[in-house]
Amino acid sequence: MKEEKDEELEKIKLAKLEEMTHRVVQKPEKPASNKPIEVTDATFKETIQNHSLVVVDCWAPWCAPCHIVAPIIEEMAQDYAGKILFGKLNVDENRKVAMQHQIMGIPTLLVFKNGQLVDRIVGAMPRQMLEPKITHYL
Repeated sequence: MKEEKDEELEKIKLAKLEEMTHRVVQKPEKPASNKPIEVTDATFKETIQNHSLVVVDCWAPWCAPCHIVAPIIEEMAQDYAGKILFGKLNVDENRKVAMQHQIMGIPTLLVFKNGQLVDRIVGAMPRQMLEPKITHYL
């Protein structure tokens, strides 16, 4: 009886190991980007699923505070290339994602870890305030 349980346990372990290996092999990281990438309704889901840590800057061309945050995002994309992927989503052109994530004010930074929304940072702020809120997820 004990041998049957041990064999069954080994089968379960092997099946679980195979499943985990398949998941890792199936989701390779994309090459590192040292500048923010454009994210659209069409590319949003793939972007957040194919990178372990993604920060999406939801902005619009007419938004003055968005233009204050933009150079900070550019700098951080360079400084954290290979660790954090930064994306920019124009909410005027990509309403589906904006509605799905209930973006009510911009700039809004959506932080995704392993495809899951883990934080939402609303409003413009200096880098020394913003950076720790994001790097906390590394």
